[in-house]
Amino acid sequence: MADESFTDGTRVPSDDNNPCRKTEGVDLISSLPDSILQHILSFIPTKLAIRTSLLSKRWRHVWCDIPSLSLDDQTTTSITLNRYTSLKIMNFHLNSTMNQNIPHINKWVEFAISRNVENLSLDFWNPSSSYKFVIPDFFYVNSSVKQLTITLSFTDLMIPACSLSWTSLKKLYLCNCNLSDESMAKILSGSPLLESLTLYFCNELRVLDLSKSLRLRTLKINRNIWVSGPTHIVAPHIYRLRLRNSQLPCTFVDLSSLAEARLDICIGPITRTFKADFLQDMVLKMLEKLQNVEKFTFGGNFLQIISLAEVRGVPFPMFKVKDLTLETVIFQYVIPGIERLLQNSPDLKKLTIRARDTNTIEKEYINNYLKLQGLDPDQCCRSKDGVVFNKFRWYLESKHATSFVELVLKNTKTLKLEKIVILLNERYLRFKFEELVVPTLSHNNFSIALLNMPMPSDDD
Repeated sequence: MADESFTDGTRVPSDDNNPCRKTEGVDLISSLPDSILQHILSFIPTKLAIRTSLLSKRWRHVWCDIPSLSLDDQTTTSITLNRYTSLKIMNFHLNSTMNQNIPHINKWVEFAISRNVENLSLDFWNPSSSYKFVIPDFFYVNSSVKQLTITLSFTDLMIPACSLSWTSLKKLYLCNCNLSDESMAKILSGSPLLESLTLYFCNELRVLDLSKSLRLRTLKINRNIWVSGPTHIVAPHIYRLRLRNSQLPCTFVDLSSLAEARLDICIGPITRTFKADFLQDMVLKMLEKLQNVEKFTFGGNFLQIISLAEVRGVPFPMFKVKDLTLETVIFQYVIPGIERLLQNSPDLKKLTIRARDTNTIEKEYINNYLKLQGLDPDQCCRSKDGVVFNKFRWYLESKHATSFVELVLKNTKTLKLEKIVILLNERYLRFKFEELVVPTLSHNNFSIALLNMPMPSDDD
C-alpha cells in the first residue's frame, strides 16, 4: 500500500508530483520563488495580476515587481503606479478605446519610459471615437525601447520639430497611422539600430527611402484599397520583404540586396473594380526587380495575376529562386502562372505548395477580362498539355489533385530538386484523401499531405 501523508487535516497521496500536495501548510504554487510567480503573472492582464494580492499575505506584493504590464482603460492608475516597485519593465502594453480624453494615458507612457521599458506597445485603435490621441513630445526621445508598436485610428503620427532619438530601437511596428515622408525620414534618422520595420495601413506615405538605414534587414508592408502608401520603395539593404499590395501603384526602385520576398495582392470581396491590365504591368515590373531573389512566397491573388499575363503571352523574366512556396488553392485560374514560374526557375531546389485560400479575386472578374481579350477562360486556363482543372476553388476532385501533382512533376523533372511538398487542405477536397492516385514519382524527396484544419501562415 502506498504511503500517505496528512497535511492540514487533508489526506493526500505522498506522490511528489501531486499538484495538490502541500508543504508545511503552504501550497506548492505559493512556495515558488517570487521570480517564477512574477513570470507567470506577466502573461495575464495587469488588473487580474493585481487581484492576486487578495489571495493571502504571501501574494500581497508579488505582482508589484512583475516584468510586464498590460493596462487598459479600466486599470486603476493610482494603485498601479504607486505600488509597482520594479525598476525595470521589460514589456509594457497599453490598450485604450479612446472614447474620451483620458488624462492618465500620458502618465502611463511616461511611467513606462521612466522604468526603462524595452518592449513598448501602444494600441489606440477606435475608428468610432471622435477623440484623437496626440503622442506627447517626451515620447520621441528614448534610449531604452528596443521594440515599439503603435496602433492609431488613422490619425497623424506627428513628429516634433526637434530631432527624434530612439537610439536602442531595433523593431518598429506602425499600424493605421497617417505618416508623411518627412515624419518617416525623421524616424529613420533617429533610429540608427533599426533592423525591422512593419507598416500596416500607413496612409500618406509616398516614398519610403531606406537607403541610409544600414542595419535595416526586414521590411513588412500591408496595403489595401483605401491606403495608398508607400508608392515607391528604395531599400538597397533590405534582406527580407513581405508585401501585401493593393490595386494602387507601388514601384520597387532599389531592392538590390533582397534575398527573401513574400508577395500578394489585397483584393477584397467589396472591390467593385478589377484593374487587370494595371495589376499585370505592376506585378511584372516587380518581378523584373526581383530576379535574384533566392526565396519566394507567392499568394493566390498574385498567382492569378501572373496567370493572366501568361495566357496573354506576356514575356516573363528568368528567376534565380532556390526555395519557392506557393500559397493558393488549386483551380484553373492559377495553373498557367504556376507552370510559367516553374519553367522560369532553373535553379529551384525546394518547392512547397500550401493549399491556403488567399485567392479573393472573383472568377467573374477574370472571365470577363479574358472574354474582352477575345479569349475563352475554360480553354486558356488549361495546362499546356490541355488538362482541364476545376473552376471553383472549393471543388477539388481526386482527378484534379492527381493532374496537379503530374503537372508539378513534369515541370520540375529537369531540375535538381531536393524536396517537393504539397499540402492539401481538407476543406477544399471533394474526395477522401485515400482515394488520391499519386503518379509514379521520379523525385525521391516528394511528399503530399492532408491537413484537416486551417493552415497557419509561416509569416514570421
